[in-house]
Amino acid sequence: MGKAKKTRKYATMKRMISLRDPRIKENERAKSNKVKKEDPSALKVKEVVKYPSCLFFQYNTQLGPPYYILVDTNFINFSIKTKLDIVQSMMDCLYAKCIPCITDCVMAEIEKMGQKYRVALRIAKDPRFERLPCTHKGTYADDCLAQRVIQHKCYIVATVDRDLKRRIRKIPGVPIMYISNHRYNIERMPDDYGAPRL
Repeated sequence: MGKAKKTRKYATMKRMISLRDPRIKENERAKSNKVKKEDPSALKVKEVVKYPSCLFFQYNTQLGPPYYILVDTNFINFSIKTKLDIVQSMMDCLYAKCIPCITDCVMAEIEKMGQKYRVALRIAKDPRFERLPCTHKGTYADDCLAQRVIQHKCYIVATVDRDLKRRIRKIPGVPIMYISNHRYNIERMPDDYGAPRL
């Protein structure tokens, strides 16, 4: 009688040790997926977002003359197109002293635009404008302005950019200055005595 041929097994795997095996070290062992039942009598801790003390509901008590206005790149360009003097038009809108502020990012954006926007660059370097230094990496002005406004709620943001406006509307207590009908207008500010009524 001949030897029976042993058929070869395909795709056989080596037997692996279980991850819960006691021979495996404690830190390499798989965690047990038993869920602990919550104690119904225990106090529930809830994280509440801390709101800045300068806000009285939506009203920002830190805003007052002299107004510090963060100026965006396109706001300067549109002001040149509509032939508006930035500082004078701001004062006409708010009936108070206004100090336009330019961050390093906005200045870098204007410089990158090249020779075509040299008038905007000359306006941005005006001594009446206050220069704010930036500490972050990159020169994307929208993120910079939004971050600065979240940290310090003493600014008004002057922009014509739709996306930036949409972003700043989500931050409570920050007014937005924009250009409409060849003059400056402001939204979300109760003390805008000179702003045109729509």
